[in-house]
Amino acid sequence: MPTRNCSTWERSTWERSIWERLSNGFAPSGHVAVNTWDEPVHVTTRDGSSPSSRPAFGNWRLALYLNTFCSVSPSGSRAIIIAHGFALSPKVVNKIAAGEIIVAPVHALKELIENAVDAGSTSLEVLVKEGGLKLLQITDNGSGIQKDDLPILCERHTTSKITSFEDLTSIATYGFRGEALASISHIAHLSVTTKTKDSAVAWRAHFLDGNLVPAKPGQSAEPKKVAGRDGTQISVEDLFFNIPTRRRAFRSPSEEYNKIIDMVGRYAIHCQGVAFSCKKQGESGTSVSVQASASTTDRVRQIYGSSVGNELIEFATSDDRWAFKADGLVTNANYHIKKTTFLLFINHRCVESTTIRKAIEQVYATFLPKNGRPFIYLSLEIDPARVDVNVHPTKREVHFLNEDEIIQVVCEQIRTKLAEIDTSRTFMTQTLLPGAQWTDAASKSAVQDGDGGPPLAATSGSSRPRRNSKNLVRTDTSLRKITSMFTAVPATDQDENNTAAGDDDVLAAPENIQYATVDKESTVCRLSSIKELRAAVRDDMHHDLTEVFAGHTFVGIVDEQRRLAAVQGGVKLYLIDYGFACFEYCYQIGLTDFGNFGSIRFSPPLDLKELLRIAARQEKAEVQSPEEDFEVEHVVRRVAEQLMERREMLLEYFSLEITPTGELRTMPLLIKGYTPPLVKLPRFLLRLGPYVDWTSETACFETFLKELASFYVPEKLPPRKGRADSSENAEVTT
Repeated sequence: MPTRNCSTWERSTWERSIWERLSNGFAPSGHVAVNTWDEPVHVTTRDGSSPSSRPAFGNWRLALYLNTFCSVSPSGSRAIIIAHGFALSPKVVNKIAAGEIIVAPVHALKELIENAVDAGSTSLEVLVKEGGLKLLQITDNGSGIQKDDLPILCERHTTSKITSFEDLTSIATYGFRGEALASISHIAHLSVTTKTKDSAVAWRAHFLDGNLVPAKPGQSAEPKKVAGRDGTQISVEDLFFNIPTRRRAFRSPSEEYNKIIDMVGRYAIHCQGVAFSCKKQGESGTSVSVQASASTTDRVRQIYGSSVGNELIEFATSDDRWAFKADGLVTNANYHIKKTTFLLFINHRCVESTTIRKAIEQVYATFLPKNGRPFIYLSLEIDPARVDVNVHPTKREVHFLNEDEIIQVVCEQIRTKLAEIDTSRTFMTQTLLPGAQWTDAASKSAVQDGDGGPPLAATSGSSRPRRNSKNLVRTDTSLRKITSMFTAVPATDQDENNTAAGDDDVLAAPENIQYATVDKESTVCRLSSIKELRAAVRDDMHHDLTEVFAGHTFVGIVDEQRRLAAVQGGVKLYLIDYGFACFEYCYQIGLTDFGNFGSIRFSPPLDLKELLRIAARQEKAEVQSPEEDFEVEHVVRRVAEQLMERREMLLEYFSLEITPTGELRTMPLLIKGYTPPLVKLPRFLLRLGPYVDWTSETACFETFLKELASFYVPEKLPPRKGRADSSENAEVTT
């Protein structure tokens, strides 16, 4: 027997004519009984009768064709269900619409706050019980509601905000649909107490399903006179009482209360001149309390704490081309959290925008550490004719013209503010980390690492050797110490032959070196040369790579000699030159913290000329230059004179202190918790002579910071033992 795909609606002219006749003839009956074989089609009406005036058709092709829409009847035949369209009752429609507009108690509160602010209120009090599910009450001192308007207050699409659709192009209020109170009345017990300034008494009314209802059975539904103050008090009780599935979906009242506090805090920050308070019913203390006279910064500090309020940067920008202006508050580089706190208001309406949030987070990626996120409060005022507010049931989203251009202008303003304001840095005192070269004298009293690592200083009280942290296995890459990438550099025979005994004593003992905190206050750099260098870095910034570095995961070292490391960014694996990456990172830190560096203090100070002499001898040995072509003492004297002449500038800008007697007392500290390889210190000082352009301010700062960044780049790791052995074996076999 041939078959046919019953879900395919392509059919022959014969089948189509039968289907049309069947549909037209039997649609009013409700269903048709059809046998799947060559049996006639039995027509049955809802009352069980079989009207003879309706034709019957018997064909197995039609039955198979309609098989998808059939159900087996008790007699073995299949019942074809023909659905009929009919209008839903207004009660069902209103309940569906209410569940879409009021998703949670916080959405009901948002609508009530906006109505209160539209009424000109200067004080809002919020009272909550069981996360707003049992009671959500808001009291304001606004203009109030006229008694004559109370009967239609909760009717759907009743509003005083607009009179025509064209009014949306110039809307300046929060509400405009007239759906908030109507929706709440369909899913909760709503009561309103209101009083206008010209009224002698207040009026109280109760609503359910959009209509006035009596407070108690048997009483009148008309509004009643009560004592009250100017303004309106709206009480929402038993929210979602008639939608049990929605009510059971909420996890806990405390979670809903936290959402309410967050919403109250957002409007409290934005609505200047309006006092806000929020508390739980039965408690004397308030969760949120903001005075009407408080400034925006004070409001942020009261709601989000002093850790945010003390690090705020104010910004403002505008552009007549896109008919907008923006202002707000953002945190500087001193503050960062795991998740962005983003407060966005467009034309004073609290909305959400993933595009704007991600764009601003991208700006912060160059200023904050990995996975660090900022606090952002942004208020956009755009020409209402260029904004579409009617795009979401809860009005949490809006669309506006020239979105990309406006976002770019705002992000550029924030980037400029962050670059201009240098943050203060505090560095804790700690001992020197591994990396400095050890002398033979120190090695004699050291304990040799059990795995063949560099010698470690002996401790009094225990002779058991300690394992170097670089040899420990860590299961989490985030636990890997950056110092595990550095190791001591052993002295070569060539160094011993060309360096007098005691040349390395100045770097031998870690106890001679300390971290020091910067006592001076953070200064704002206003030098045009530094601003130009910062702008050059921003112009050359690669946004995609910046995002990769901001969210990467370290995988491991691939090649120690070439300083190659593997990192994961998203679903991709990247091979990077971590030496060059460290150089660029340290150079940009130098530009960002210019004039506010920490310091590494040497105690006792180091002889500057002795350090220069060490580096000069190493240079001479490497180039194998004869004595007459490379006079060590002449080079030492020339470089020392250059540094001594500029020691005040070096101390002020770079925290590099040289005493009048020619001793090095401090070095700049760029990264907290990381000490640069001090074996490179002599060569760093020597290169400050010929490789720094002292004739031009911009060139001087640029070349000095690049030399400082090179000094901070870690030394190459020694090859792993297994790899070195395999290389030697390979050479022998070939």
